[in-house]
Amino acid sequence: MVERDGLRPTPDRTRETLFNWLAMKLAGRRVLDVFAGSGALGFEAASRGAADVVLLEQDAAAAANLRACQERLKVSGMQIVHADALAWLSANAGRQFDGVFLDPPFASAIWPRLWPVLLPVLADGAWVYVEIAGEAKWDLPPGLHPEKSGKTRHSKYLLAQWHKPVNG
Repeated sequence: MVERDGLRPTPDRTRETLFNWLAMKLAGRRVLDVFAGSGALGFEAASRGAADVVLLEQDAAAAANLRACQERLKVSGMQIVHADALAWLSANAGRQFDGVFLDPPFASAIWPRLWPVLLPVLADGAWVYVEIAGEAKWDLPPGLHPEKSGKTRHSKYLLAQWHKPVNG
């Protein structure tokens, strides 16, 4: 594992809760891990039957580490992309994903720029996992409906479902 400033893997208990929530929503699905970091969420999705998993990682060393893990574990159906998330999402607006993990660095102020480029890649009915700092406020776009949520000492997280707004 490569150590990087701001790299904060989702805690084990939170991952366990998340994947219990997603138990019936992964098999055969297309999943996107927008801020892959350690890759724990994307690799777990692949191990639980997601058909196509794309991991986006901006840091070159972290992306190389993810590729090494993919090779070592012989994970198929996974694409690791070294790219800026916003640029990649903008360039891939025609792709559709059934599920998305969003766990950006907590110090990031990316949300107002992220939603406009993320929403076009979401299939109707897609699930979206969002993790933010514990003191942060939720700022979800219209059409993203929270289903389940939880919190830890340092973060809060939710699972939501996307439905394109009728007027959007």
